[in-house]
Amino acid sequence: MTDSRTAFDADRPTPAWDDGSDRPPPWRGEGPVETLFENPWMRLTRQHAVAPTGHESDYVVMRPKNLSVGVLPLHEDGTVTLVGQQRFALMNWSWEMPEGGAPFDEDPLGGIQRELAEEAGLKAAVWREAYRAEMSNSVTDERAIAWLAWDLSPATGELDPTEIIRIARVPFGDLLREIGRGAIRDMFTLATALRAYHMAREGELPPELAKAMLASV
Repeated sequence: MTDSRTAFDADRPTPAWDDGSDRPPPWRGEGPVETLFENPWMRLTRQHAVAPTGHESDYVVMRPKNLSVGVLPLHEDGTVTLVGQQRFALMNWSWEMPEGGAPFDEDPLGGIQRELAEEAGLKAAVWREAYRAEMSNSVTDERAIAWLAWDLSPATGELDPTEIIRIARVPFGDLLREIGRGAIRDMFTLATALRAYHMAREGELPPELAKAMLASV
């Protein structure tokens, strides 16, 4: 199977306004790459680098070993399923869409289908890729793919041993309002919800589903 990192980068389109004629030279990595830390989920590397300006730098990059995958489950009545869990890095409670990591040698869609079953107890008959993202490209090469999914039904999956999940089914408009209030701060969820709103408004989703979603906005 093709490494999903290769596939992710290979089909990246160029914006219509960018013909590439006035780009500065790229960053250069020079000399050996030192691994500062490594575990089953990530590797922290350090390398001498040269900026496009010629300025020399000591660059450290966090390199995940999985592709980030996430899905916003859309119910036919215009509600969405969110999952709540405790997060370690910020030591806080976070409401999010189902999301996780898919190994680079795994089909990303298969990875997020597994996460949807594990975290939300759902499966979906219809999947639509919403966007691809570079999560924080100044400090990490983490890549992500988000989907919208509908025609939902119950499913079973086994939670990660570190997770205790709470599930909420809320009107799509409530999700947008809580994003505006600052109650939803997970960037992956925030971006996917706003993309879903755009797709619903622009006729990129089935009309009845879009109508139900927008009714609560």
